[in-house]
Amino acid sequence: MANTQMRGQGTFIDPRLNGEQYPLAHKLGNAEIRHDPDLVTPKLAALHVYQLALTAPRPPKGSFDERAAKSGEAVFNNKAKCASCHVPPIFTEPGWNLHDPSDIGIDDFQASRSPDGKYRTTPLRGLFARMKGGFYHDGRFPDLGAVVDHYNGHLNLNLSDAEKRDLIEYLKSL
Repeated sequence: MANTQMRGQGTFIDPRLNGEQYPLAHKLGNAEIRHDPDLVTPKLAALHVYQLALTAPRPPKGSFDERAAKSGEAVFNNKAKCASCHVPPIFTEPGWNLHDPSDIGIDDFQASRSPDGKYRTTPLRGLFARMKGGFYHDGRFPDLGAVVDHYNGHLNLNLSDAEKRDLIEYLKSL
């Protein structure tokens, strides 16, 4: 961003931006930017450490049912298979965290705009702070219940109503 959008004096290389999918990036030469002196790259390591040191906000006291959340944690880690992608304690995937739209049971409308045509596994810590406006990249699911119902159907999880409620309380506790 410092190089491609803010037009900083640094180095940036991403050959995926050279294709027809990104005509403006191609026209601007954003696939390979090199400046001398490079005033951006030397600052990236410290910026990365800072980003990793930020802690997610904790949900407000009383904003979820603690007993149900404890039961929901077991559902999250086992039957609902959430932890296979939202790996605790970071609640996203370490390493390659991209999925084909078919993996998550939605269309590719937003993914087709990305260089890889995939969706990233959203980190779930601090999820309570993103409760307004719906969930997913385009807000297609109005609340956590709709997200849980979607995956329950897409992955054939056969979650009971009680398991769904507990899972939602656990998600609210993250």
